[in-house]
This record gives sequence, C-alpha cells and structure tokens, in this order.
Amino acid sequence: MKLSIITVNLNNKTGLEKTINSVIHQTFHEYELIIIDGGSDDGSLDIIKQYEKFIAYWISENDNGIYHAMNKGIRVATGEYCYF
Repeated sequence: MKLSIITVNLNNKTGLEKTINSVIHQTFHEYELIIIDGGSDDGSLDIIKQYEKFIAYWISENDNGIYHAMNKGIRVATGEYCYF
C-alpha cells in the first residue's frame, strides 16, 4: 500500500520543515510526499529545495485557498489513500 501525504503551505516555513522532518523520519516508507505551496515569500521555497530529494512532487503558485490547494494535491497523488 502506498500513501500520498499532501502538505499545503502558505508562508509557514517553520511548520513546513517540521512536517517534512516528521514524515521522512517515520519507519513506514511506502509513501509519496506532495507539497502544494500557495506562493510563499517567507523562505518556504528554500526549505522545499533543501528537502527536494524526499519530495515526490511540489509546486509553488497562487491558488484560491486551502481546499483548492488540497484538490491540486489530490490530482497528482498516486497513492491508495491521501493524508493531509
């Protein structure tokens, strides 16, 4: 079973890094990490690029809010289940 972990972010660099670290340090490794960023300008992109080798897919662009971002993540997810 593969799990799609979808993280949405907007100008929360600290929380994003904590989330990424939490995911990559789990013992379960059958997942894909998807990050949908709403066009952050707080250094979140630096965090994404720092951990890029652990991220299956990421995008940073303006969106229409959290649910729009979640739906963007669902569209690219390939896991059997999506977790936000």
